[in-house]
Amino acid sequence: MSQTHQRMTTLVSEAGYRSDEPIVVGMRQGGEPPVLLAQGVSVTATTLAYAASLSKQMTAACAALLARDGVLDMESTLSRWLPQLPAWAGGIRLRHLVHHTAALPADAEIDALITGDADRTTPGVIRALAQFPDLDHRPGSEHVYSNAGYVCLAAVVERAADMPLPDFAERHLFVPLAMADTRYWPGPDPTPPGGAPLARLHPAPLSLGDGGVWTTLNDLLRWGQALNADELGISGLLQTPGRLDDGTPLDYAWGIGVRSHAGHRVYRHGGGWTGLRALHARVPDLDLCVALLALNDHTERRVPLLESLLEEVTSLSSPVKDEQA
Repeated sequence: MSQTHQRMTTLVSEAGYRSDEPIVVGMRQGGEPPVLLAQGVSVTATTLAYAASLSKQMTAACAALLARDGVLDMESTLSRWLPQLPAWAGGIRLRHLVHHTAALPADAEIDALITGDADRTTPGVIRALAQFPDLDHRPGSEHVYSNAGYVCLAAVVERAADMPLPDFAERHLFVPLAMADTRYWPGPDPTPPGGAPLARLHPAPLSLGDGGVWTTLNDLLRWGQALNADELGISGLLQTPGRLDDGTPLDYAWGIGVRSHAGHRVYRHGGGWTGLRALHARVPDLDLCVALLALNDHTERRVPLLESLLEEVTSLSSPVKDEQA
């Protein structure tokens, strides 16, 4: 067992995970083979699991590809793409959706209009949104995390690309990056073939954009490696933090949070659903990617675990100047 693997085992234990709890953790730096740790029953680096909100950076990547190629104008209004929404959609720009500044109704209010998990689909979310006659705040005035915003963004991508989001992502993200086990899953079954089932009473929602991606730890590490190397040609855009309309900078870019650790810029995002916790982080100047998937987990132990893993690597590296975005 390598020294790094031994330290990873120790850090997982120190974060509070028992050896019988299903969690898989991976770290990859540069061209070195990934360091992987899997414990508990029935979970490995190839276990197909729900990615929850880690899906947002993949949805954002689809939009970024279309924006780069001139197909999608991020200053265009939401009403242009989803005319079935009320008049307030004319005040929302696509960039507002990307950075969670669209002032959409709270997700809890939207979900209250959706009857049953079976209706937590993209059409179901958009139908619920259409029932709100007005917005409580002006788009662009504040940052409020919104799952519905990314559902709308995914629907826009489909219309701009003239193909279903799962097909677009497979063609332009997953196949080119050799992420053979990753896919958007729109149902109708709550779990794709071979997927690790979630809590019986709380199956994964079938909406796409805010979630919808099923993946493996190996593929998440590959995703991080590809973005660090800018293999898609959009990493600079994805890593650009947003701003409010008055110019106030945000610590959220395209589907990823922007943080720092020991002087290094870190791009990270979590994902959570009943019985699942996920986390993905990249440190491009160290060519580092860290990911974890914890099944049957309802806690936030993943956050201190990530901090400890980052500390292990950054303590051995000289920090670079962390420029303000």
